[in-house]
Amino acid sequence: MTVNEAQQMATARLTEVYDKREAANIADWVMENLTGKKKIDRITNKDESLSEKQLTLLQQYVQELATHKPVQYVLHEAWFCGMKLFVNEYVLIPRPETEELVEEVPSMKPGAGSKILDIGTGSGCIAIALKKKLSQCEVYACDVSNDALEVAKKNAADQQTAVQFLQLDFLDKNNWDRLPGVDIIVSNPPYIPQRDKLNMHKNVLDYEPHLALFVENDDPLLFYKAIADFALLKLQPGGAIYAEIHEDLGEYAKALFIDKGFSAVEIKKDMQGKDRIVKAVGA
Repeated sequence: MTVNEAQQMATARLTEVYDKREAANIADWVMENLTGKKKIDRITNKDESLSEKQLTLLQQYVQELATHKPVQYVLHEAWFCGMKLFVNEYVLIPRPETEELVEEVPSMKPGAGSKILDIGTGSGCIAIALKKKLSQCEVYACDVSNDALEVAKKNAADQQTAVQFLQLDFLDKNNWDRLPGVDIIVSNPPYIPQRDKLNMHKNVLDYEPHLALFVENDDPLLFYKAIADFALLKLQPGGAIYAEIHEDLGEYAKALFIDKGFSAVEIKKDMQGKDRIVKAVGA
């Protein structure tokens, strides 16, 4: 089978599950992963034949994708802040909105030796991206899942970044003594109420880790309360918190941090105009 025939076959199969544009984009991603060639090079060499190994992998990938399994999990790769990261079902797939969270942090202009903590690091995408942008800072990251931390450590090693990872349940205040005093706290914690499951796409609901996505309906700000309380103990004077939020809970998150005594609390919108980040400055 030629490269062109393989592309057409994959696109046709995926159109049974996705709309035409998304099917074509996923097929492009798969073919680039298989051949190691960009689209223009594949077009130029469209009559080149796939090897038996490549053809077997293609068929395997298409079968998995047909079940709505995200292409990032099928290929074990995701892009974030210009980095190709390893991902599997133990970690959330990094999203463009979270890149906006990373872009906010350098505005604090942290000095050499400043300490940054990423709470609920998952794939390590936030911590690793910040270490690359702010190499003069010490970056720490924690997660309750040891399986997620194995992914994060692999990504940090692949990106040649020095991030200090800790396995702990952040909601258990007894663990806070294991974490250092910090100048900046960053987090993309679980914030989706359980009731929202009814409106979620199958590829998210069936494959991404629920531990990293959902909170109980009656306490959707659970993690923000814990982050605020931790910051009152461990955030240096003038330090800042940056946390991703549910688009419907921005004003509630803002009120929470104001009630806890933080100053300059503000909500920042994402590229789609939705409330996405809460920033709070310590006393």
